[in-house]
Parts: sequence; C-alpha cells; structure tokens
Amino acid sequence: MPILSYLALPNKGAMDQLCLDLSAIDYCEIIPSDNAEVVILVTETPDEETEKKLHKTLKSLPSLQSLSMTFGHNAKVEQ
Repeated sequence: MPILSYLALPNKGAMDQLCLDLSAIDYCEIIPSDNAEVVILVTETPDEETEKKLHKTLKSLPSLQSLSMTFGHNAKVEQ
C-alpha cells in the first residue's frame, strides 16, 4: 500500500483549477496553502500498479507545473 506525499505547484493562475483537478482524482487528498501557491498532496493507493497509473494521471494535468515528492512509504502485505 504505497503512501506518498508531494508538494504540487500550479501553473501561473491555475491554483484553483489544480485544487479542483486533484480533488476529483481517486486516492488523492489535498491541503491547499493559505498564503502561497502550493498544494500538499497525499496519495494512498492499494498497490504499486494503481500508484503508477495515478502518477501518469497526475503528470497529465494541465494545471500542474511541478510535483515534488516529500515522503514515500510502501508497506508490503505478506500473504
């Protein structure tokens, strides 16, 4: 179960759109900054394949300028 956090920077003038875009995507939770053009994004996906698909979706957002990972954890489930 990968859990990752990022600092997401919007393209110029796209802060509100970035928050709307990220909020609409499954496995994403956001915390917009009150005084800067930055969003804290936390993702929690059930497996690595879903994480890879989510990352591709995030990279395709036109409102997103850059995404910097600040934390990552992947707990493997033993069977």
